[in-house]
Amino acid sequence: MRVHQIESARPWNESGHFQMGLYEQVRLTLTLLRTNLSQAMTGEFFGVSQATVSRVYRHVLPLIAQATCLSRQDLADVARGRVVLVDGTYVPTGNRAITGRMNYSGKHHVQCLHIQVAAALNGTLLAVSMPVAGARHDCAALDLASWTEIIKDVGWIADTGYIAHAATTPMRTARSAERSEFEKIWNASVASIRAAVELTISHLKNWKILATGYRGRLSEPPRVIRIVTNLELFRLDGKP
Repeated sequence: MRVHQIESARPWNESGHFQMGLYEQVRLTLTLLRTNLSQAMTGEFFGVSQATVSRVYRHVLPLIAQATCLSRQDLADVARGRVVLVDGTYVPTGNRAITGRMNYSGKHHVQCLHIQVAAALNGTLLAVSMPVAGARHDCAALDLASWTEIIKDVGWIADTGYIAHAATTPMRTARSAERSEFEKIWNASVASIRAAVELTISHLKNWKILATGYRGRLSEPPRVIRIVTNLELFRLDGKP
């Protein structure tokens, strides 16, 4: 197992010393990522204290990051020669006084971080961007994630939130105007294709730490998002 190999290669004083074996430590950490249970509740399930859960989580998370780093994909590499589906989603963080309105999303009415998700036409996850402030619009989030330059020369499909970019999007119609038959057919076709990226996001958010409210330090989500993305890509490894 990769985690065991990485742990074994560490100097003795860098390794964790817990009453749990390494396998159980990994299970505990993955449980936290997958379910986003409180540390106290997770401790009840594993028969350890909340303090031990916290120590195990912080010890094992970097090991998982190293073990799954080979699964990581750069969008610039995987987007070449294919049509890419792009959509934004949010990672709720709970109310944090320190961020003020910067992370408040008027669309979702929560404090959150904004991430971009790229998928293939069959719904396979390709990449997830680093998070930006939740108050940013999809277009701005795409620019801040440095994805605009990467996908400008490939075919990509998105919703009307990206209409200012060179994406293929549904057609907008003025509220007072009636959609033509062509617009109805076009929008239905684009929506049908885009359904794959919505499914990709739903699978990604099966890792509940990204879906039900991140409770940790606000400096940590970029690393957690990267690790969860790597785990999801690792899960999908070898699948068409």
